[in-house]
Amino acid sequence: MSSNSFSLSKVKHVIAISSCKGGVGKSTVAAALAWELAQRGFKTGLLDADIYGPSLPVLFRLQNPLIESNEFKMILPFDYKGLKLMSFGFLLGDSPAVLRGPIVARYIQQLLFQTDWGELDYLILDMPPGTGDVQLTITQSIKLTGAVIVSTHHSLSLVDTARGILMFEKVKVPILGVIENMAYFLAPDTGKKYYIFGEQKAGAISKRFGVKTLAEIPIQQELSGDMSVYKANPCIQKAVNELLQAVEEMQLSQSDLKNSGYRDGHVVLTFSNGREISAKAFDLRANCRCASCVSELTGQRLADIKKIPEDVKPEEILTLGNYAVGITWSDGHASGIYPYSMFS
Repeated sequence: MSSNSFSLSKVKHVIAISSCKGGVGKSTVAAALAWELAQRGFKTGLLDADIYGPSLPVLFRLQNPLIESNEFKMILPFDYKGLKLMSFGFLLGDSPAVLRGPIVARYIQQLLFQTDWGELDYLILDMPPGTGDVQLTITQSIKLTGAVIVSTHHSLSLVDTARGILMFEKVKVPILGVIENMAYFLAPDTGKKYYIFGEQKAGAISKRFGVKTLAEIPIQQELSGDMSVYKANPCIQKAVNELLQAVEEMQLSQSDLKNSGYRDGHVVLTFSNGREISAKAFDLRANCRCASCVSELTGQRLADIKKIPEDVKPEEILTLGNYAVGITWSDGHASGIYPYSMFS
Protein backbone atom coordinates (compact mmCIF):
# COMPACT_ATOMS: atom_id res chain seq x y z
CA MET A 1 0.00 0.00 0.00
CA SER A 2 1.39 3.42 -0.95
CA SER A 3 1.98 6.07 1.70
CA ASN A 4 -0.64 8.24 -0.02
CA SER A 5 -3.40 5.68 0.37
CA PHE A 6 -2.21 4.52 3.77
CA SER A 7 -2.14 7.99 5.30
CA LEU A 8 -5.77 8.92 4.60
CA SER A 9 -7.33 5.49 4.06
CA LYS A 10 -9.03 5.52 7.48
CA VAL A 11 -10.17 9.17 7.39
CA LYS A 12 -13.94 9.43 6.81
CA HIS A 13 -14.28 13.14 6.09
CA VAL A 14 -11.73 15.79 5.07
CA ILE A 15 -13.04 19.34 5.41
CA ALA A 16 -11.16 22.43 4.26
CA ILE A 17 -11.56 25.63 6.28
CA SER A 18 -10.69 28.42 3.90
CA SER A 19 -10.62 32.16 3.39
CA CYS A 20 -9.34 34.13 0.45
CA LYS A 21 -8.38 37.05 2.66
CA GLY A 22 -6.07 37.00 5.67
CA GLY A 23 -6.99 38.42 9.04
CA VAL A 24 -10.54 37.05 9.24
CA GLY A 25 -9.79 34.59 12.04
CA LYS A 26 -9.83 31.47 9.87
CA SER A 27 -7.18 29.56 11.81
CA THR A 28 -8.81 30.28 15.16
CA VAL A 29 -12.18 29.16 13.80
CA ALA A 30 -10.64 25.99 12.30
CA ALA A 31 -8.97 25.14 15.60
CA ALA A 32 -12.17 25.79 17.57
CA LEU A 33 -14.23 23.62 15.21
CA ALA A 34 -11.72 20.77 15.45
CA TRP A 35 -11.58 21.04 19.24
CA GLU A 36 -15.38 21.02 19.55
CA LEU A 37 -15.61 17.94 17.31
CA ALA A 38 -13.01 16.17 19.44
CA GLN A 39 -14.86 17.09 22.64
CA ARG A 40 -18.00 15.47 21.23
CA GLY A 41 -16.18 12.18 20.87
CA PHE A 42 -15.35 12.37 17.16
CA LYS A 43 -11.87 11.17 16.25
CA THR A 44 -10.49 14.42 14.88
CA GLY A 45 -7.29 15.72 13.32
CA LEU A 46 -6.25 19.28 12.46
CA LEU A 47 -3.69 20.00 9.75
CA ASP A 48 -2.15 23.43 9.44
CA ALA A 49 -1.63 23.73 5.69
CA ASP A 50 -0.06 27.19 5.78
CA ILE A 51 3.64 26.69 5.11
CA TYR A 52 4.60 30.38 5.16
CA GLY A 53 2.61 31.34 8.25
CA PRO A 54 1.83 28.25 10.37
CA SER A 55 -0.58 29.01 13.21
CA LEU A 56 -0.98 25.82 15.24
CA PRO A 57 2.17 26.23 17.35
CA VAL A 58 0.91 29.64 18.50
CA LEU A 59 -2.76 28.70 18.83
CA PHE A 60 -2.02 25.72 21.07
CA ARG A 61 1.04 27.24 22.76
CA LEU A 62 3.27 24.41 21.55
CA GLN A 63 6.93 25.36 21.33
CA ASN A 64 9.05 22.72 19.58
CA PRO A 65 6.85 19.72 20.46
CA LEU A 66 8.44 16.30 20.12
CA ILE A 67 7.46 14.88 16.73
CA GLU A 68 8.18 11.19 16.17
CA SER A 69 7.86 8.71 13.31
CA ASN A 70 6.66 5.13 13.18
CA GLU A 71 8.17 1.95 11.72
CA PHE A 72 6.92 3.01 8.26
CA LYS A 73 8.91 6.26 8.57
CA MET A 74 5.66 8.21 8.67
CA ILE A 75 5.24 11.24 10.91
CA LEU A 76 3.05 10.78 13.97
CA PRO A 77 0.77 13.78 14.61
CA PHE A 78 1.04 15.48 17.98
CA ASP A 79 -1.70 14.36 20.36
CA TYR A 80 -3.18 17.37 22.15
CA LYS A 81 -5.67 16.05 24.68
CA GLY A 82 -7.13 13.67 22.12
CA LEU A 83 -6.95 16.04 19.14
CA LYS A 84 -4.33 15.10 16.54
CA LEU A 85 -2.30 18.07 15.31
CA MET A 86 0.24 18.53 12.53
CA SER A 87 1.89 21.70 11.29
CA PHE A 88 4.97 22.60 9.30
CA GLY A 89 5.63 24.96 12.20
CA PHE A 90 6.34 21.93 14.43
CA LEU A 91 9.22 21.04 12.13
CA LEU A 92 10.32 24.56 11.22
CA GLY A 93 10.39 26.14 14.66
CA ASP A 94 10.86 29.91 14.66
CA SER A 95 12.76 29.97 11.35
CA PRO A 96 11.10 31.69 8.38
CA ALA A 97 9.95 29.54 5.47
CA VAL A 98 11.84 30.96 2.48
CA LEU A 99 10.56 28.59 -0.18
CA ARG A 100 9.45 28.69 -3.80
CA GLY A 101 6.06 27.44 -4.99
CA PRO A 102 6.99 23.91 -6.20
CA ILE A 103 8.83 23.17 -2.96
CA VAL A 104 5.87 24.42 -0.92
CA ALA A 105 3.55 22.11 -2.84
CA ARG A 106 5.87 19.19 -2.12
CA TYR A 107 5.92 19.97 1.61
CA ILE A 108 2.11 20.13 1.64
CA GLN A 109 1.89 16.69 0.05
CA GLN A 110 4.35 15.35 2.61
CA LEU A 111 2.25 16.68 5.48
CA LEU A 112 -0.87 15.14 3.96
CA PHE A 113 0.47 11.77 2.89
CA GLN A 114 3.42 11.13 5.19
CA THR A 115 1.51 11.81 8.39
CA ASP A 116 -0.03 8.70 9.94
CA TRP A 117 -3.45 10.07 10.84
CA GLY A 118 -4.85 6.65 11.71
CA GLU A 119 -8.62 6.36 12.14
CA LEU A 120 -10.37 9.73 11.98
CA ASP A 121 -13.96 10.80 11.67
CA TYR A 122 -12.90 14.30 10.61
CA LEU A 123 -9.65 15.78 9.36
CA ILE A 124 -9.89 19.58 9.41
CA LEU A 125 -7.56 21.40 7.00
CA ASP A 126 -6.66 24.95 7.99
CA MET A 127 -6.01 26.23 4.48
CA PRO A 128 -3.68 29.15 3.74
CA PRO A 129 -5.45 32.29 2.51
CA GLY A 130 -5.82 32.76 -1.23
CA THR A 131 -6.55 30.66 -4.31
CA GLY A 132 -3.05 29.77 -5.48
CA ASP A 133 -0.78 26.76 -5.95
CA VAL A 134 -1.12 25.37 -2.42
CA GLN A 135 -4.92 25.35 -2.56
CA LEU A 136 -4.90 23.69 -5.98
CA THR A 137 -2.33 21.13 -4.83
CA ILE A 138 -4.53 20.11 -1.92
CA THR A 139 -7.81 19.99 -3.87
CA GLN A 140 -6.20 17.99 -6.68
CA SER A 141 -4.32 15.59 -4.40
CA ILE A 142 -7.11 14.38 -2.11
CA LYS A 143 -10.87 14.04 -2.17
CA LEU A 144 -12.37 16.69 0.07
CA THR A 145 -15.78 16.15 1.66
CA GLY A 146 -16.36 19.88 1.33
CA ALA A 147 -15.19 23.35 2.23
CA VAL A 148 -16.22 25.97 4.76
CA ILE A 149 -15.53 29.60 3.91
CA VAL A 150 -14.64 31.92 6.82
CA SER A 151 -15.28 35.60 6.15
CA THR A 152 -16.29 38.85 7.80
CA HIS A 153 -18.93 41.38 6.80
CA HIS A 154 -16.22 43.72 5.52
CA SER A 155 -16.65 44.63 1.87
CA LEU A 156 -13.21 43.37 0.87
CA SER A 157 -13.90 40.02 2.50
CA LEU A 158 -17.17 39.68 0.58
CA VAL A 159 -15.32 40.19 -2.70
CA ASP A 160 -12.74 37.53 -1.79
CA THR A 161 -15.43 35.13 -0.63
CA ALA A 162 -16.80 34.97 -4.18
CA ARG A 163 -13.34 34.05 -5.47
CA GLY A 164 -13.05 31.28 -2.90
CA ILE A 165 -16.45 29.82 -3.76
CA LEU A 166 -15.65 29.80 -7.47
CA MET A 167 -12.21 28.27 -6.87
CA PHE A 168 -13.60 25.34 -4.91
CA GLU A 169 -16.44 24.76 -7.31
CA LYS A 170 -14.13 24.73 -10.33
CA VAL A 171 -12.21 21.86 -8.73
CA LYS A 172 -15.49 20.09 -7.80
CA VAL A 173 -15.32 20.66 -4.03
CA PRO A 174 -18.79 21.37 -2.58
CA ILE A 175 -19.26 24.37 -0.30
CA LEU A 176 -20.74 23.23 3.02
CA GLY A 177 -21.39 26.76 4.20
CA VAL A 178 -19.99 30.08 5.35
CA ILE A 179 -19.01 31.17 8.87
CA GLU A 180 -19.26 34.93 9.31
CA ASN A 181 -16.59 35.72 11.88
CA MET A 182 -16.34 38.95 13.90
CA ALA A 183 -19.89 39.61 12.73
CA TYR A 184 -20.80 41.88 15.64
CA PHE A 185 -19.81 43.03 19.11
CA LEU A 186 -22.04 42.07 22.03
CA ALA A 187 -21.96 44.75 24.74
CA PRO A 188 -21.35 43.00 28.08
CA ASP A 189 -23.36 45.55 30.07
CA THR A 190 -26.48 45.81 27.89
CA GLY A 191 -26.32 42.71 25.70
CA LYS A 192 -26.90 44.88 22.63
CA LYS A 193 -25.41 43.81 19.31
CA TYR A 194 -23.21 46.30 17.47
CA TYR A 195 -22.51 45.37 13.85
CA ILE A 196 -19.02 46.76 13.30
CA PHE A 197 -19.17 46.43 9.50
CA GLY A 198 -22.82 47.44 9.19
CA GLU A 199 -25.97 45.56 10.14
CA GLN A 200 -27.21 45.54 6.55
CA LYS A 201 -24.33 43.25 5.64
CA ALA A 202 -25.38 40.55 8.10
CA GLY A 203 -26.24 37.49 6.06
CA ALA A 204 -25.05 39.20 2.87
CA ILE A 205 -22.92 36.23 1.86
CA SER A 206 -25.81 33.82 2.13
CA LYS A 207 -28.14 36.15 0.21
CA ARG A 208 -25.67 36.93 -2.55
CA PHE A 209 -24.19 33.50 -3.16
CA GLY A 210 -26.98 31.20 -2.04
CA VAL A 211 -24.76 29.27 0.38
CA LYS A 212 -25.75 28.38 3.91
CA THR A 213 -24.55 30.52 6.83
CA LEU A 214 -23.39 28.04 9.45
CA ALA A 215 -22.94 30.66 12.18
CA GLU A 216 -22.38 34.33 12.94
CA ILE A 217 -19.56 34.58 15.47
CA PRO A 218 -19.19 37.83 17.43
CA ILE A 219 -15.96 39.47 18.51
CA GLN A 220 -15.20 37.67 21.76
CA GLN A 221 -12.25 37.51 24.11
CA GLU A 222 -12.85 33.75 24.40
CA LEU A 223 -11.90 33.44 20.72
CA SER A 224 -8.74 35.48 20.97
CA GLY A 225 -6.55 32.76 19.50
CA ASP A 226 -5.32 30.90 22.58
CA MET A 227 -6.65 27.34 22.42
CA SER A 228 -4.80 26.38 25.60
CA VAL A 229 -7.46 28.28 27.61
CA TYR A 230 -10.38 27.76 25.20
CA LYS A 231 -13.69 26.70 26.70
CA ALA A 232 -16.98 25.59 25.17
CA ASN A 233 -18.45 28.41 23.08
CA PRO A 234 -22.14 28.51 22.05
CA CYS A 235 -21.37 30.07 18.66
CA ILE A 236 -18.79 27.40 17.82
CA GLN A 237 -21.16 24.71 19.07
CA LYS A 238 -23.86 26.04 16.73
CA ALA A 239 -21.38 26.12 13.85
CA VAL A 240 -20.44 22.48 14.47
CA ASN A 241 -24.12 21.49 14.65
CA GLU A 242 -24.74 23.16 11.30
CA LEU A 243 -21.55 21.70 9.82
CA LEU A 244 -22.51 18.15 10.77
CA GLN A 245 -25.97 18.70 9.32
CA ALA A 246 -24.50 20.13 6.10
CA VAL A 247 -22.29 17.06 5.67
CA GLU A 248 -25.28 14.78 6.21
CA GLU A 249 -27.50 16.76 3.83
CA MET A 250 -24.83 16.70 1.17
CA GLN A 251 -24.56 12.92 1.41
CA LEU A 252 -28.32 12.40 1.37
CA SER A 253 -29.16 15.03 -1.24
CA GLN A 254 -31.32 13.69 -4.04
CA SER A 255 -31.76 17.02 -5.85
CA ASP A 256 -28.41 17.37 -7.59
CA LEU A 257 -28.41 19.46 -10.72
CA LYS A 258 -28.52 17.01 -13.61
CA ASN A 259 -28.56 19.28 -16.67
CA SER A 260 -28.24 22.96 -17.47
CA GLY A 261 -28.76 24.69 -20.78
CA TYR A 262 -30.19 27.53 -22.83
CA ARG A 263 -33.64 27.36 -24.41
CA ASP A 264 -35.89 30.05 -25.91
CA GLY A 265 -33.95 32.88 -24.32
CA HIS A 266 -33.93 31.22 -20.89
CA VAL A 267 -31.33 29.50 -18.75
CA VAL A 268 -32.91 26.17 -17.78
CA LEU A 269 -31.82 23.97 -14.86
CA THR A 270 -33.06 20.38 -14.55
CA PHE A 271 -32.55 18.38 -11.33
CA SER A 272 -32.17 14.65 -10.79
CA ASN A 273 -35.62 14.48 -9.17
CA GLY A 274 -37.23 15.86 -12.35
CA ARG A 275 -37.77 19.42 -11.10
CA GLU A 276 -37.05 22.15 -13.66
CA ILE A 277 -36.50 25.85 -13.04
CA SER A 278 -35.66 28.64 -15.47
CA ALA A 279 -34.93 32.34 -15.75
CA LYS A 280 -34.66 34.74 -18.66
CA ALA A 281 -31.01 35.01 -19.65
CA PHE A 282 -31.08 38.80 -19.95
CA ASP A 283 -32.64 39.16 -16.49
CA LEU A 284 -29.96 36.99 -14.90
CA ARG A 285 -27.16 38.91 -16.59
CA ALA A 286 -28.73 42.28 -15.72
CA ASN A 287 -29.15 41.29 -12.07
CA CYS A 288 -25.64 39.94 -11.55
CA ARG A 289 -24.48 40.69 -7.99
CA CYS A 290 -20.72 40.36 -8.45
CA ALA A 291 -18.31 43.12 -7.39
CA SER A 292 -18.06 44.38 -10.98
CA CYS A 293 -21.80 44.92 -11.19
CA VAL A 294 -22.70 46.04 -7.66
CA SER A 295 -20.67 48.27 -5.35
CA GLU A 296 -19.57 46.38 -2.25
CA LEU A 297 -19.49 49.62 -0.27
CA THR A 298 -22.80 51.24 -1.22
CA GLY A 299 -24.81 48.42 -2.79
CA GLN A 300 -25.45 50.61 -5.86
CA ARG A 301 -25.45 49.04 -9.30
CA LEU A 302 -22.29 49.76 -11.28
CA ALA A 303 -23.10 47.94 -14.52
CA ASP A 304 -24.92 49.78 -17.27
CA ILE A 305 -27.84 47.57 -18.19
CA LYS A 306 -28.23 49.41 -21.50
CA LYS A 307 -24.86 48.00 -22.60
CA ILE A 308 -25.96 44.40 -22.12
CA PRO A 309 -27.03 42.83 -25.44
CA GLU A 310 -30.69 41.81 -25.43
CA ASP A 311 -29.71 38.47 -26.97
CA VAL A 312 -27.02 37.75 -24.36
CA LYS A 313 -26.75 34.03 -23.69
CA PRO A 314 -24.63 31.65 -21.61
CA GLU A 315 -21.47 30.24 -23.14
CA GLU A 316 -20.72 28.03 -20.13
CA ILE A 317 -22.76 27.11 -17.04
CA LEU A 318 -20.83 25.88 -14.01
CA THR A 319 -22.63 23.98 -11.26
CA LEU A 320 -21.87 25.42 -7.81
CA GLY A 321 -22.82 22.70 -5.35
CA ASN A 322 -26.54 22.47 -4.61
CA TYR A 323 -27.18 26.18 -4.36
CA ALA A 324 -26.15 28.15 -7.45
CA VAL A 325 -24.57 28.26 -10.90
CA GLY A 326 -21.75 30.32 -12.31
CA ILE A 327 -22.24 31.57 -15.87
CA THR A 328 -19.84 32.76 -18.55
CA TRP A 329 -21.87 35.06 -20.81
CA SER A 330 -21.57 35.76 -24.52
CA ASP A 331 -20.67 39.40 -23.73
CA GLY A 332 -17.56 38.21 -21.86
CA HIS A 333 -18.84 38.60 -18.30
CA ALA A 334 -17.90 35.63 -16.12
CA SER A 335 -17.67 36.59 -12.44
CA GLY A 336 -21.30 36.25 -11.38
CA ILE A 337 -22.85 33.66 -9.07
CA TYR A 338 -26.57 32.99 -9.54
CA PRO A 339 -28.38 31.26 -6.63
CA TYR A 340 -31.30 28.98 -7.44
CA SER A 341 -33.52 31.55 -5.72
CA MET A 342 -33.11 33.76 -8.82
CA PHE A 343 -34.89 31.12 -10.90
CA SER A 344 -38.56 30.19 -10.89
